[in-house]
Amino acid sequence: MAARKSTSPLIEVHARRGQPLGMSPAVFLRDFWQKRPLLIRNAFTDFQTPVQPEDLAGLACEEGVLARLIEHDKAQDSWRVRSGPFQEDIFPALPDHDWTLLVQDVDKWDKDVRALIEHFSFLPRWRMDDVMISFAATGGSVGAHVDQYDVFLLQAHGHRRWQIDASESIKGKRPPLGFRPDVELKLLQVFKPTHDWVLAPGDMLYLPPNVPHHGVAEDPCLTFSFGMRAPSSAELISDYLDTLIADADENIRYQDADLKAPADPNEIDTVAMARVITALNAIRMNDPDKLGDWFGRFITTYRAAGEVMAHQAAPPQEEVVEALQSGLLLQRHPWARLAWRRAKRGASLYVSGQDFALPIKDAQRLAGAEQLDAAAYRGLSDKGRAVLQQLLVGGVFQLIDPNEVYADEEEEVLGEVIEGREQVEVIDADAMSDDVHLVTVHDDGIEVIVNFDDHDEDDSTPSRG
Repeated sequence: MAARKSTSPLIEVHARRGQPLGMSPAVFLRDFWQKRPLLIRNAFTDFQTPVQPEDLAGLACEEGVLARLIEHDKAQDSWRVRSGPFQEDIFPALPDHDWTLLVQDVDKWDKDVRALIEHFSFLPRWRMDDVMISFAATGGSVGAHVDQYDVFLLQAHGHRRWQIDASESIKGKRPPLGFRPDVELKLLQVFKPTHDWVLAPGDMLYLPPNVPHHGVAEDPCLTFSFGMRAPSSAELISDYLDTLIADADENIRYQDADLKAPADPNEIDTVAMARVITALNAIRMNDPDKLGDWFGRFITTYRAAGEVMAHQAAPPQEEVVEALQSGLLLQRHPWARLAWRRAKRGASLYVSGQDFALPIKDAQRLAGAEQLDAAAYRGLSDKGRAVLQQLLVGGVFQLIDPNEVYADEEEEVLGEVIEGREQVEVIDADAMSDDVHLVTVHDDGIEVIVNFDDHDEDDSTPSRG
């Protein structure tokens, strides 16, 4: 007797050699992208997280980092949300259960996390928003909710139980999406899961927009969330209208040279409305290049994590050439967003809201470059090198020495820390050596920063006291 064929759509697969999606990208895009969820077992084989929980907690304490702490009181079903930056002593005081730390834009701060984005090259790079990382203590969660964008949830450490409601994609029945009025988080009032899985390190769950889901930590765990940019129509129209208004020709006005005496002078009739439409159509962007340039500038600034700024004055172009020939590299700023588009003539390169006219090959090379060496620089046209110099001045690229190695990102220590437990009330400045630069008294000891002679320390070596 033949086995009964299942009519349920495929929603769980196992990755295979050469197919981390469990299928070709073309099949994934055709059958799943923005259509239905997919659980991919072992999508990242033998995955080892580049970020540990303590790293994430440390990052959440830094200025400029977007972080949230979400705590759930299960007995009262109440939620508490706190925003960073946090003090370091907050984490040891937390219980060992029912809380989650969320940190946005970790790819902007950690190069190893940023490198993971290359695994999603089957999608337009400008669609990738950021990599958010969450650490959850056992039982930690952010509640049942929906996202308005596509997301890939990679389990990086520990185990998380995911429940999803895929009723719309597999049954054609839209789930209720009303929010609870009693919490500041947008949590669903009703959540009825159709699927229930526990993800281990390397497993990945893809969710299209508006799929209800709920993740709960089975044990202390890390989850990497690769979110896609999805500006709303209101955001697009708002920015588009700002551009139209800025570029509008004041000579284009409402006209009624064909006006006839109205039956009722107080009526705005259909003929008048047709003239309004004509006036509006006259100022819209009929030129595809102008429309494309607007969108390129918009999408490379949409939800920007921070402002790209130069750390130091850029060297002249001839010095850049010499530096590259000596082995230095041009490194792209992690907050810079680049994209390009074919134009009527050549291409347009978009860089964090700016646009530059370039040959196609130059635009392609610069948009896709995390680093540029001497050979890549020579491959640019004169125009491409001139634009690159502008980007260097603006901080989008900077010269780095690839041979500088930092162990665990710890810099060389310039100074000496002398431990002590005795209370110190007075420090005699006259008794200090001329080499002593700074003395700080802490509750648990004294920190002394000592200047070394030039022959003991190379001035070019980064240092932290």
